[in-house]
Amino acid sequence: MILELDCGNTLIKWRLLDPGSSLAVAGGVVGSDEELLQAIQSMSVAPLVCRMVSVRSDEETARLVDSLQQAFSIECHCARPALELAGVRNGYEQHERLGLDRWLALVAAYQFSRVACLVLDLGTAVTADFVAADGQHLGGFICPGMPLMRSQLRTHTRRTRYADTEALQALGSRQPGRSTAEAVERGCSLMLQGFVHGQLALAAELLGESFEVFLTGGDAALVAAMLPRARVMPDLVFVGLAIACPLR
Repeated sequence: MILELDCGNTLIKWRLLDPGSSLAVAGGVVGSDEELLQAIQSMSVAPLVCRMVSVRSDEETARLVDSLQQAFSIECHCARPALELAGVRNGYEQHERLGLDRWLALVAAYQFSRVACLVLDLGTAVTADFVAADGQHLGGFICPGMPLMRSQLRTHTRRTRYADTEALQALGSRQPGRSTAEAVERGCSLMLQGFVHGQLALAAELLGESFEVFLTGGDAALVAAMLPRARVMPDLVFVGLAIACPLR
């Protein structure tokens, strides 16, 4: 089995792939290295090799690699920054400063489309990246996602307190909120949708009228209805990871 890891600042997304079919046979999201090891050890089959993308510090990434090697005696292949990959040219002035998860997602999107594309990743942070038809990355934007907006309001506004169950129920409507949960959740959702509208308008300016939109990240469903022709691909980063770290 191939173990694939997408290591964010707060969560680790993982999956096990059958090397024969390239289909995921298991996967999940965990909050720590220890939880990851426990989740994998609970599986009936052990991974033979690992590939990962990490936006953590070098020290944190190295600790996780050491833990995986000790637990499973496997080789770990880590995605690295690149000026060019699979026909896509990195648009950052300092290419190594572009987040690796963003880089892999836009590389994967271009491989799927081979046309100009807008890549929207809606997670803890929200990112937008623009890729021209010739594979040139034009740059992008980063702003707080739903979890960060929600957390900031809860942290810095004393009376903004409500349960997660209230948050889920609040998103069922776009009417003005009649409770704190409804007001916050619907307000943040509208800000997110406004950001997406702005990116679509800018993409039309930068890329022309013909471009594809890719949606990924945990909150992609919040804007999917706005973009009926968008490709919703939760594992877009993993697709890019396989391109960056081919296993032969």
